[in-house]
Amino acid sequence: MNKVVVQKLSKPELEKKGVFGWPVWEKEVSRFPWTYSETEEFYIIEGEVVIETKEGNFTLKAGDFVTLKEGLVCTWDIKSGIRKYYNFP
Repeated sequence: MNKVVVQKLSKPELEKKGVFGWPVWEKEVSRFPWTYSETEEFYIIEGEVVIETKEGNFTLKAGDFVTLKEGLVCTWDIKSGIRKYYNFP
């Protein structure tokens, strides 16, 4: 089962999900391991990150809507300072 889902959603689709009302998370260039105890959805406002997983590496940039599913074990490699709206549905 794919634990990383990357989508390009239109502004109306993002608005319907309420993305622009979600909290914002920011992080400077860095690298760290992470394990997801619950599913997270996020929309990248700016920056670039590579999520390294057993499924492969995923390069994510501004405009990507991403779902990282519960149980995912990964490493975040932030290439340029990231800002994202995030939600735990």
